[in-house]
Amino acid sequence: MRLASVFGITVVAIIMTLYEWQKMNKNQKKEKRAFVTLTMAGWLLAVLLVFFPDMPGPTHLMDVIFKPLGKLLEK
Repeated sequence: MRLASVFGITVVAIIMTLYEWQKMNKNQKKEKRAFVTLTMAGWLLAVLLVFFPDMPGPTHLMDVIFKPLGKLLEK
């Protein structure tokens, strides 16, 4: 079941990339690089969530960073 999910995520990422790649001009090298980087990061996060569904989200990271700052400001 997990491999089917990974396969589905991969197919969606490939179709999305092929669709958007045609709309970009040949001269847009930085935009293409950014698109590929963000797509790969999104794919990686989606696959990680398939295998580790209880993985903490970005709000947990913000709590870890700013909770000590909040306690410092309360005093």
